Amino acid sequence: MKRLQQIAGLALLVAAISLHAQGGANPQEEQEFKLSTQAELVLLDVGVKDPSGGNISNLTKDNFRVFENGKLQTISSFAHDDLPVTVGLVIDHSGSMQRKIQDVVTAGLAFIHESNRGDEIFVSEFNDNVRVSLPVGVPFTSDIPMLQTALTNGPVRGRTALYDGIVFSLKHLASGKQDKKTLVLVSDGGDNASTHQFNDVMAAVRDSPATIYTVGIFDEDDPDRNPALLQRLAKATGGEAFFPHETSGVIGICRQIAKDIRSRYSIGYVPVRSDDKASLRSIKVEVTGAGRRLIVHARTSYFLPAR
Repeated sequence: MKRLQQIAGLALLVAAISLHAQGGANPQEEQEFKLSTQAELVLLDVGVKDPSGGNISNLTKDNFRVFENGKLQTISSFAHDDLPVTVGLVIDHSGSMQRKIQDVVTAGLAFIHESNRGDEIFVSEFNDNVRVSLPVGVPFTSDIPMLQTALTNGPVRGRTALYDGIVFSLKHLASGKQDKKTLVLVSDGGDNASTHQFNDVMAAVRDSPATIYTVGIFDEDDPDRNPALLQRLAKATGGEAFFPHETSGVIGICRQIAKDIRSRYSIGYVPVRSDDKASLRSIKVEVTGAGRRLIVHARTSYFLPAR
């Protein structure tokens, strides 16, 4: 039995796949997979921290309880491995970032150096438009000098197409080969230039498996700032939102985010269907038996497609 992973809202929805080639079938036939509706598996990317923000890495399957639509689920898969992920660094390059961009570049490099060497990473930037900053034909890379160039070669000018940057980057992220996917969004304000609307952003988030970390480095008197959006993106996907008091604080934050990504748990369960219709499912993950109060970061819902 093989599995075909399929994006489902704010979770990874994986359908069990049956291999139809049997016995005397040739090797080419043996690699031809057919979709079966026998089972579906929701995979959650879960972070656990203590009240001071330290990652908790010694938990077992028995420490977790997962609820879907208020009903306790049976955990069928559990892992806590430092596996490679597909990562997008999404950087605000609008004109208001002029005096902040050097700290952001340094933070991006700190993130890259702290990440798993097997991660596939892309850098996207947005101002009036959105673009991937890697060379043409290179959608992702783990090459540090290439990523450094990508972080530094874009113009810093224009307005802020934040919504467009998020939607574009989630679509690009989907083409990555790693099962776990993460966006790290750094911006100093809200949106004043996008063709997409807020509802488009939330639909893209719903349809993506990505965990999103956000870093807001806006000024308090910035009329376009939107910390509520950054918090909502992070909470919905199981990431975290950060708001450093000084722009230089983004460096330590990005280093910490890289460590967080490498410390998260993968938890899977098979959802119960009452029919074959599509539905939005709520999720709650709890930690028990740890002997202290812990903070869980996990996605809060996902969209189960029709079967």
